[in-house]
Amino acid sequence: MKRAWILPVLLVVCGSLVATMMVVRGLPGTAVPLLLMFVLLAGVNSSLVFPRSIGAAEAQRRSAADGRPIIYWRPGCKYCLRLRIRLGRNAGRLHWVNIWHDPAGAAEVRAANDGNETVPTMAIPGSNGTESVLTNPSIAQVKMALAL
Repeated sequence: MKRAWILPVLLVVCGSLVATMMVVRGLPGTAVPLLLMFVLLAGVNSSLVFPRSIGAAEAQRRSAADGRPIIYWRPGCKYCLRLRIRLGRNAGRLHWVNIWHDPAGAAEVRAANDGNETVPTMAIPGSNGTESVLTNPSIAQVKMALAL
């Protein structure tokens, strides 16, 4: 859980240091927007932008029950963020698993991607109990899986 917050905290600390240096040099008008930019970057790279994550076992159970896909992701991943933003309100219809919080989710991703933790990875439940896995799916593929 700590690893997911390292980048956001580092961005806020660095932004605070840079803003403090600018205020000391007499540039408070530049320091405030710069600090706000760092805080915004920290928020985007945190877990706050994504729907609440659940564990891999719970996601698989829910997916089997309701037929909705599972998205394996991690904070700081620009491809995960792009997918999340492009999904808009539909993102809440998916089951999200943060692989940095859930070792079983990370193991699922490694099993599907030849040992690599490549995200986003989407698992789509099949009608006969099998599932298909897509690595870095397009928005069209995700929406098609949601429609099924």
